[in-house]
Amino acid sequence: MEPRARRPSPGSPSSLKEANQARLIEALQFAGTMTQAELSRFTGLAPSTVSNIVRELTTSGLLRVSPTVSHGRTAQAVRLSRGAGVLVAADFGHRHLTVAIADLAYEILAEERVTLEWDHRVDDGLAEVARIVARLLAEAGIDPALVVGLGMGLPAPIDSRTGQVGAPSQLPGWVGVDAAALATERLGVPVRVDNDANLGALAEDRWGAGRGADNVAYVKLSDGVGAGLVIRGELYQGSIGTAGEIGHATMNEFGALCRCGNRGCLETLVATSVLLDQLAPNHGTSLSIADAVRMAHAGDVSCRRVLEDAGHHVGVAVANLCNIFNPDRIIIGGELAQAEDLIVGSIRRALNRQGIPSAAEAVSIVMAELGARSHVLGALVIASSGASPEALGAALRDTVETDQTLLRTVEH
Repeated sequence: MEPRARRPSPGSPSSLKEANQARLIEALQFAGTMTQAELSRFTGLAPSTVSNIVRELTTSGLLRVSPTVSHGRTAQAVRLSRGAGVLVAADFGHRHLTVAIADLAYEILAEERVTLEWDHRVDDGLAEVARIVARLLAEAGIDPALVVGLGMGLPAPIDSRTGQVGAPSQLPGWVGVDAAALATERLGVPVRVDNDANLGALAEDRWGAGRGADNVAYVKLSDGVGAGLVIRGELYQGSIGTAGEIGHATMNEFGALCRCGNRGCLETLVATSVLLDQLAPNHGTSLSIADAVRMAHAGDVSCRRVLEDAGHHVGVAVANLCNIFNPDRIIIGGELAQAEDLIVGSIRRALNRQGIPSAAEAVSIVMAELGARSHVLGALVIASSGASPEALGAALRDTVETDQTLLRTVEH
């Protein structure tokens, strides 16, 4: 067996080259796809240096280059290739699991959604993730060794001190578990876990309705209700990771009992299951939110009233959020976002009435642009950050060592 190659000493040309390559790779990992000119500006590297690195890493298979147009001129779009590694996202909902495989430019290569029991155990949930990941990788012809990180979204607060899934949670079988540590052990890859509203905020801020805004609140309205807060591009999680739990803002202290143990929380008024229960006496128990939205548009007064009332309650909570957080953009996502024109007017009216005038006037209310994909894409973002920089560095070193071995073979 040949001895391992000696690592370049700090300050040597080889070390500087590796550092520049790592800087470029991290830029592509963050942005997905960039032109060579954008890479030069983003990394601070000279255009000639960027050109040389891109040429070398494209030859080695780590990068992929394709023609594009930038500012009216022909340019080369650069992205990480599948050979640099792949990411996995696992998004758990109240009764579903979505798993996606993506390259390091966040292009989804394979995806599957399955139904789960709401009270499933954490072991069963992770076993399902492992099963789906194995099948998707096999179907896509991807070596499992190329997985450099997995991001997991849960409809629950995650305690940043302990990593434990907190209560209240839409997944009672996960409460008290250090989900990231357990998943890393069971799945054999680095795993990062966060609240699903936070992941939606990350994705919408980077690729969706949050682009161009400094301070963003992503409000997820589904069977669980929560908010993800982004301040100047950085996710704000609070002192222990539970910032944004708008679903448990008290709307009526003598109201219905909430799963968190308090009464009259926003979630007891606007959770999709609550809205459908209100409609069940007239429309039966098989109604969905999509059905209710369609019927409201067709003139059904009970569906319209329930959805507009939900918008009002959300608006009151959003007004309090704006008074405290003062965002410049509120993004409405989740299942209830389907009722866009039926709830946004109610949200805005309540916000104008309940909010500080200056804060209410400064904020825009928009709908999420990424739909159901927002939580999956956010999970890919944290999977990527969890994999950096060691996994990518290993991929780079393996690629370079392979190239050097091939070169030696040709020379001899």
